[in-house]
Amino acid sequence: MMFHSSLRIEKLNFVSYNNFGNKIFIFYDSDFIQSDSTGWVFHYTRSSNRPEQNYENFISTVSPPPPPPLSIIKFSEVTNPTLSPSHLQDLPGFTRSVYKRDHALITPESHVFSPLPEWTNTLGAYLITPAMGSHFVMYLAKMQENSKSGLPPNDVERFLFVVQGSATLINASGADHQLTVDSYAYLAPNFKHSLECDASATLAVFERRYSPLENHVTEQIVGSTDQQPLLETPGEVFELRKLLPPSLPYDFNIHIMDFQPGEFLNVKEVHYNQHGLLLLEGQGIYRLADSWYPVQSGDAIWMAPFVPQWYAALGKTRTRYLLYKDVNRNPL
Repeated sequence: MMFHSSLRIEKLNFVSYNNFGNKIFIFYDSDFIQSDSTGWVFHYTRSSNRPEQNYENFISTVSPPPPPPLSIIKFSEVTNPTLSPSHLQDLPGFTRSVYKRDHALITPESHVFSPLPEWTNTLGAYLITPAMGSHFVMYLAKMQENSKSGLPPNDVERFLFVVQGSATLINASGADHQLTVDSYAYLAPNFKHSLECDASATLAVFERRYSPLENHVTEQIVGSTDQQPLLETPGEVFELRKLLPPSLPYDFNIHIMDFQPGEFLNVKEVHYNQHGLLLLEGQGIYRLADSWYPVQSGDAIWMAPFVPQWYAALGKTRTRYLLYKDVNRNPL
């Protein structure tokens, strides 16, 4: 390490190497303090009457500053889409997204947003569609200032979940509901409604063509995650909430599943149901078929019928994910 000729060091205490950047940081009493972006601090002073000292003789070991307090990473707080190590950020061509015959992992750096049909001032990214083999669609809707939703096609039911911001749901009679983060709404097929946003909001939206049962009809439902009771999960340790009634009229349900760090699914699931998943908090490992994927907040997953699936929560904060599952219908 070389110093500028006009720079003199006095009261040198010690020098340490930074393992992250191979930089040398000097700590000593001085007139001037500088702070590196890594959190290391080094001091130096100017002196016209002292010779420059050889810093090599003062090298010693020093611990880096403590890490910042632990915080939960939520979907709504993801600013760097991949949250990848610094050496992978902006790496050309890098993505964790994977698409296979029976599953897909769609990560935030792969999202492609475009204007949503029939919506105003809203961009959407379709994450799961029938082109994959699903019988439903899952997309993100980014509502901007003075935005408004359109209606789904005829005979299509819709489920909305707010992951960021807030919006107002208005039905044909003029009744309105304020939807905030973790709030949701189920809209029956052919139910007239609109969603309006004065500022901004991000929604996870599920839509599917309703599979009717004679003498059974669905109704509008508005609620929030924390209002739903925890349900028993025999043989499992995760916490489960269901956002829709389990009754026959409803041909799908939305589950909220919470795992503490180190918890995992006991059952290695293989079943006829389809899944669409959005990771809202945390990180872990998802097994899909014979592949094992590191996943984190913001990731979306498509699971086809009978694909082997399993999850384990890792890290130091809980995992929470939103899961679509078709129910109450004969698979024939």
